[in-house]
Amino acid sequence: MAVKITSVAKQLPKYSRETKDILPYVELWLEGQEERFKRKVLKIFENAAVDKRYSIMAPEEVFLKTSFEEKNDIYVRESIKLAEKSLLKALDKAQLKPTDLDYIITVSCTGIMIPSLDAYLINRLKLKQDIVRLPVTEMGCAAGISGILYAKNFLKANPNKRAAVIAVESPTATFQLDDYSMANIVSAAIFGDGCASVILSSHENEEGPEIKDEAMYHFYDAEHMMGFKLRNTGLQMVLDPSVPQTITDHFPKIIHPFLEQNRLTIEHIDHLVFHPGGKKIVQTVEDLFGALGKNIDDTKEVLRLYGNMSSATVLYVLERFMDRKLPKGDKGIMLSFGPGFSAQRILLEW
Repeated sequence: MAVKITSVAKQLPKYSRETKDILPYVELWLEGQEERFKRKVLKIFENAAVDKRYSIMAPEEVFLKTSFEEKNDIYVRESIKLAEKSLLKALDKAQLKPTDLDYIITVSCTGIMIPSLDAYLINRLKLKQDIVRLPVTEMGCAAGISGILYAKNFLKANPNKRAAVIAVESPTATFQLDDYSMANIVSAAIFGDGCASVILSSHENEEGPEIKDEAMYHFYDAEHMMGFKLRNTGLQMVLDPSVPQTITDHFPKIIHPFLEQNRLTIEHIDHLVFHPGGKKIVQTVEDLFGALGKNIDDTKEVLRLYGNMSSATVLYVLERFMDRKLPKGDKGIMLSFGPGFSAQRILLEW
């Protein structure tokens, strides 16, 4: 029984700034720091390959010394709004009603919400009272694909059902005002906020790329490479500089065996739906795929237009491919990396 992705829709927060307009705020934040360090930080922002980003907060709020409680309250309030709008857009694209959903997965790692986001959506949109719900947290940038993977397995076991995956993230709410580490600076330079929803179906007559296979790949002894530490001031970014090289080292084992078990090689793949983790990771993967005759132009464009929105970002890339009405038979790979350290992969066929 086939499971298909029938629609994808993004929702952007209300605030936005081009990177050049954020630099004055960064300069104010760096007051009192050594001049050479200031120049280095500004160069990181200027060279991050992110032209614009969106946020649930105005820049003034991001750089205010607010408490974890205050920023998390904004995260909760705005996440519910973004998720509702995004899900309604995705349902409209698929020509469905909220009551047509049987399974809802909500994905986020940049704030804390109990009850989880799905509970609010059930009440606001009056989803089915017996809808199956699953909140996915603590999986970072990989979780957008993870959510699709879990939805696919539910639908594979349940014919004529539909699922929604909603990823909403606010990395700007995790910015640490008193932390001048490279991890905090690099994450501030590359991350933005955003939301996206995906509708999947096991109805035979519904259209969209079919999920042909999926797999996770876990790196041993790499828990230190990426994640958050919970501090009194909020979620403090952990981002090890060895991430790009680690991806390079493992890349052949991530891609080729996965294709081989589906009797494919990279030459059979028409589209790469890759999560734009940041400039260095994008360059690393572009070099690896470029050597195989492929490009990740859509990944680079999403990074440029929106920044890295953690789990939601790969869904922005997927939406670009979905909106093109690709030829029947085209194949694509979705790929993202996240804390653990791990890689998530999905094989699609249009």
